[in-house]
Amino acid sequence: MTSAPPPAVELSADEARRIALRAQGFLGAPDRRGGVRGVLRHLGAVQLDTISVLARSHELIPYARLGAVGRRTVEDAYWTEGHSFEYWSHAACILPVEEWPHFAFRRRAYRDRPHWNHDLPESAYGAVIGQLRAEGPLTATELGGAKNGGEWWDWSASKVAVERALMFGEVVCTERRGWKRVYDLAERAVPAALLHDDLDDRECLRRLVALAGSSLGVGTRTDIADYHRLKGEQFDTVVADSGLVPVTVQGWAKPAWADPEALAAAPRGRHRTTLLSPFDSLVWERARTERIFGFTHRLEAYVPKPKRIHGYFAMPLLAGGKLVGRVDPAREGSTLVARQISLDDHKAVRPMAQALTEAARWVGCTDVRVERINSPELRTPLDAALAEESPAV
Repeated sequence: MTSAPPPAVELSADEARRIALRAQGFLGAPDRRGGVRGVLRHLGAVQLDTISVLARSHELIPYARLGAVGRRTVEDAYWTEGHSFEYWSHAACILPVEEWPHFAFRRRAYRDRPHWNHDLPESAYGAVIGQLRAEGPLTATELGGAKNGGEWWDWSASKVAVERALMFGEVVCTERRGWKRVYDLAERAVPAALLHDDLDDRECLRRLVALAGSSLGVGTRTDIADYHRLKGEQFDTVVADSGLVPVTVQGWAKPAWADPEALAAAPRGRHRTTLLSPFDSLVWERARTERIFGFTHRLEAYVPKPKRIHGYFAMPLLAGGKLVGRVDPAREGSTLVARQISLDDHKAVRPMAQALTEAARWVGCTDVRVERINSPELRTPLDAALAEESPAV
């Protein structure tokens, strides 16, 4: 691993936390003029996931930063007028379309191992490309069906072909329609000025390391590399040319790097109080979340129900720049149900009531019901705070 030059800046743990919050859009006035597209450009990637409780995760990301932006507005901002595309970054992510050239290194890597995990008839790939060229944007179902009729991974030849074309960059996912990917030819979907794949791997990696550093504010080698799922050695080859500044952070065992703009002025402004998707880039890396917030978080959706501690889709509560609790929400008709709430102490009661009430309004619920809470003595004050926040949501 390339050793970092002696850092010139030392940050306290609190300064690093505030820098991270500002970089992620949770400290200071929200950029309402930039809106959802501004959030996407600022973060560089918004993760997608199939789970929908309050809403899907990619909707929760701008909500957490901007407040109750309309859900239709969110979808339109992502997908209309070619402002974004879906590709493999931290996971399956919505990405700003201007970053298309910088994922050329990943497209090339996929092309170098083209057989992937599925067999494919020789004619299937060309048939899918030809159909898209003739008919325009299509879902896998419209291309001939996504499944062969077996288990969930038993994809049809057309589904395998179009997904392979997506990974290679010949096809682009331009939107999700009823959660199905809509595919189109890259030559139509990506602006001509961005369509080229002539950036070498080093330039792609340099840009993504710089982008991740800016989006995180400050991070370790692992933090920054993980943002777009780069390898540590890829980070090492370009960090010196990325513009990031070596720093030390008190209490962090490993070296760190910061965005110079993040160091230019002390973070100030209003803290957001909100519920976070478990797939929010503020908390998606568990070790970083523990290091910055002292908060252990794990998505338990894939944990057997008897072994869950905090619930199926526990959403961390952000208040005062700290993670002070979590809630496992559900919707029953017009009621937002807090199946399980965990709060650090009584100071988290009011923020949780505020966050639940705002979330309920956003998704069109008219009331909030609490089922379980980790500290029974907090139940009465929480019910009172909910009533004060909204006698009828």
